Amino acid sequence: MEEREQAERFDRWLREHQGLLFKVVRAYAVTPPDQEDLFQEIAVQLWNSIPGFRQDSAETTWIYRVALYSALAWSRKEKKHRDKKEPLEGVEHTLLAPSQARDGRLDWLYEQIRGLNEVDRSLTLLMLDGFSYREIAATLGISESNVGVKINRIKKILSARTPGGGTGNGL
Repeated sequence: MEEREQAERFDRWLREHQGLLFKVVRAYAVTPPDQEDLFQEIAVQLWNSIPGFRQDSAETTWIYRVALYSALAWSRKEKKHRDKKEPLEGVEHTLLAPSQARDGRLDWLYEQIRGLNEVDRSLTLLMLDGFSYREIAATLGISESNVGVKINRIKKILSARTPGGGTGNGL
């Protein structure tokens, strides 16, 4: 593949799948500087993955897989260095969801998703994006029945954490 073709595909993927990438970033990184770092890491890995994309799966599935694996690797690396970091105050951040008003419920949901283990976090994002059990299983390398069991368990966990004791969950 020529570099021009790779650049065109990369630009299209970033443009068309921006929302997916933002979801993964928000689920794995808390602070805006960390979100920016993770987004850059995902973008690099996405660029590097383009020559390996053989269209055996949908582009969205491929991009999700690259983003999730990148986020998992980044999380493990960052966990080792987290205690040594000091927050930067007053820095403008470029990784913000496109002009949307902040919704406390969405902030709560991302906070809860970040509290799940790595597999459950990935599974939850895929489920929220409407992937089928089969697609989730293929992306995460687990069985479809395991996907169903995990989704039910995650719903129970999040319902119990919902303010008001489990009423009104949207999952």
